[in-house]
Amino acid sequence: MTAEIHRPAVPVTLDGTALTCEKVRDIARGSDPVAVTGAGLERARRARDAVRAAMARQPVYGRTTGVGANRSIRVRDGGHGLRLLRSHAGGAGPLLAAPLARAMLVVRLNQLAAGGSGVDPALLPVLAEVLTRGLIPPVRTVGAIGTGDLGALASTALCLIGERPWLGGLGDTLPPFALDPSDALAFMSSNAATIGEGALAAADLGDLVAVTPVLAALAFLVVRGSGEPYADAAQRARPHRGQAEVAAQMRILLDGQDVQAARIQDPYGYRALPQVHGPAVDAVRALNEVLDAELNAAAENPLIDADGGQVLHNGNFYTAYLGLALDAARMAVFQTAALSAARLGTLVEPAMTGLRPFLASSVPASSGVLALEYVAHSALADIRRLASPATLGTAVLSRGLEDLADFSTQAARAATDTVAAYRIVLACELVAAIRGLRLRRLVPAPGPLRDAYEVAAPVLDTRIADRPLDADIDAAEGVLATLAQV
Repeated sequence: MTAEIHRPAVPVTLDGTALTCEKVRDIARGSDPVAVTGAGLERARRARDAVRAAMARQPVYGRTTGVGANRSIRVRDGGHGLRLLRSHAGGAGPLLAAPLARAMLVVRLNQLAAGGSGVDPALLPVLAEVLTRGLIPPVRTVGAIGTGDLGALASTALCLIGERPWLGGLGDTLPPFALDPSDALAFMSSNAATIGEGALAAADLGDLVAVTPVLAALAFLVVRGSGEPYADAAQRARPHRGQAEVAAQMRILLDGQDVQAARIQDPYGYRALPQVHGPAVDAVRALNEVLDAELNAAAENPLIDADGGQVLHNGNFYTAYLGLALDAARMAVFQTAALSAARLGTLVEPAMTGLRPFLASSVPASSGVLALEYVAHSALADIRRLASPATLGTAVLSRGLEDLADFSTQAARAATDTVAAYRIVLACELVAAIRGLRLRRLVPAPGPLRDAYEVAAPVLDTRIADRPLDADIDAAEGVLATLAQV
């Protein structure tokens, strides 16, 4: 018998230019080794050379001066950078979940590879090793307002230099890294934690938005809906991009299905699906476009322009684009989640399905899936609460110098919670739709909808008798990401 050969996994590479939300998710929730490309290291080296040259001829914020309201105070002792890290490492609340902390590290490493910070390029492979070993910095959840994740990154820097212990990880921890004190602000000058959390939420929302028409089409078969609202002519008459895409997806899913429309006009859950779900498709697309820029940006202040040999004091740290995109996505998701709950309402209504109330068994007064409506509307209430725009808040800090804040950090945190609630709403619809199809003894015709049914049906309990449905909801949640690929 030949011994099995275990080959190390191929590293996931970061180059400062091509990071996506899906790649952030893969690394943050995975265990593959991480590496930085030579091009990313070269950009970091050139920025390092440029900032050293600039420091010899001019003041550079945070390197030769204090920060915030102390910007005009020159510093010459080598202890300033360490004091900066220690003073900014405060936070409150529970520790950031490990995937979110890893997402922060992925984003910051990629940003440094974009070549605008001027930090020692030797730091980049160290961060890659931190990710590879699964080390987690002890970062608190409360402390940022969208103008820089200073506390989170200061805490990370204290781990890098050996002043704070890492959490988790495999094997021995890393030896302390000799961080140049003048690099302290350059390392902290980022919204990496906020961007990382936003990226995870965007990737997850993308899956849930993609799977929603699939669930709607399954429910459509149960209630014998009308396909007229999805007609190409109807979409051309009001040509919004997302709306047209959703209608086209419904036409594909319903193509070949034997459906005799039961009524002249359906409730909004079916009739207005393109008009309600389309904005969510567009909003999540817009969020991804903003994040594509943020993930690969050199957004430090000051920015080191290696090509021009300049140090540019700027406002790229201000994340209004991200905060507004996150707010818009959450509001759009509320609308389509409400429509999912409305479709669930049709599935428990005999006038819509021709089946027993609540898709129940033949035992008199059985409750069937009645509880699903309560669960879905509880989750929907959370989505509604979380949809409140975070960017309507502001703050004036640092003795009036920092006179606006966008609270994109809170917008990203709300997006994380919205993902969890939206997933529950959709899972409730899926459980009811599959049960309805079984009660009608209907299996979708061959095609994408049949594929979706054959993925979902085997993981959902076939019993119709009244029983707890929590395991059904859990199973449905677990299969949504797979259904999103249909």
